[in-house]
Amino acid sequence: MMICTILPRRLPGLVLALLVVVTLTACAAPTPASGLGPRPTAAVRTPTPQPASDEEAIRQLMLLEGQGVVSQDIEGLMNLWAADAIITDAKHTPADASDDARWRGRDAIRDRYVVLVFPGNPSAASAQDMQIEIQGDAATATSTTNIGNEVAPGGDRWTFVKREGRWWITGLTYNLETK
Repeated sequence: MMICTILPRRLPGLVLALLVVVTLTACAAPTPASGLGPRPTAAVRTPTPQPASDEEAIRQLMLLEGQGVVSQDIEGLMNLWAADAIITDAKHTPADASDDARWRGRDAIRDRYVVLVFPGNPSAASAQDMQIEIQGDAATATSTTNIGNEVAPGGDRWTFVKREGRWWITGLTYNLETK
């Protein structure tokens, strides 16, 4: 009989407390571990701004390649290269192609980044002193390369092609300076 008289008096307080708990639980953001709600993702990519000129587009490609090396963004890097691209290490003997190392196509270029470039964990990579020559839908560029503390003046030659309305890197030859 006592329960019957106490419960009706406390029921509104219990209902209110239960309502508060349910409301707070529903409003709280679920944690990724709960399997509900948003999961952590990689950095959100912003669209690349439309370059004002072909030369600016080529400079952007060279800049993005250096940034991709530092951040080890293999997918971003692969989006810069034409399917038939080639990377060549001239091994400081630009007049002797017989000792060159070559990576042909995106799969080989991907392997080069993952196996040779990323393990060095470069803190900086950039092309400077760029000289760009554009002839229709093809372009070449030479640059001084800075990777970490290493500087290779005039050490890189790049080639590009404009296909499907955008520029692609088709080639990179590096270690062109003689030792």
